[in-house]
Amino acid sequence: MPLPNRVAPDGSLLAVSARGLLMGNRGGRFHDTQTRAVPRRIQASRQWICCVLTFKERRRTVWSQGYTELFFCDEVTALAAGHRPCMECRRKHALAYRAALVEGLGLLREIPLFPEIDRLLDGERRDGRAQRTHRRPAETLPDGAMICDEGRFLALKGDKALLWSPAGYVGGANRPTGTVTVLTPPASLAALAKGYRPLWHPSAHPAS
Repeated sequence: MPLPNRVAPDGSLLAVSARGLLMGNRGGRFHDTQTRAVPRRIQASRQWICCVLTFKERRRTVWSQGYTELFFCDEVTALAAGHRPCMECRRKHALAYRAALVEGLGLLREIPLFPEIDRLLDGERRDGRAQRTHRRPAETLPDGAMICDEGRFLALKGDKALLWSPAGYVGGANRPTGTVTVLTPPASLAALAKGYRPLWHPSAHPAS
């Protein structure tokens, strides 16, 4: 039985066997090591990160002691859920993300530290336990933005809206027009708009 540790674009946790491209955590342990059921809490701290699957030959027993390991289909999914690149194992990506975010938000005079970025994202991604969504004109959204449409998660790429699944993208339609419900927090939208290039699942490329 799979653990409920696969992250959907709305930040919820799914028990599916699909293996994603990235792992991550939410600042510590918030699962029950005995029951391993869907956690009642959604985080241990504001530090929501996405990481590589392997790093320095480290080995862990998933959902034991320590932090709660989470897995993502790709980085587009992780950004939508409110995570950002890890500064330890994805340093190059984390710095590129911050540089693009800083430019997009006009913070050039004072570069924020990552705890400040975590605080910003925390306010943008949550409304209590539920994900905070944002209404935006579809025409203004960058590639890599994730929207919700009638219960479906759609990732915007080129002129397409790709239908998300835990195992990858399973088809698509034309990019929508008009005002849409956006899952990706505004700070990450700003980073995407200023050139941050997230890691896409391979299934996104044939459909684009």
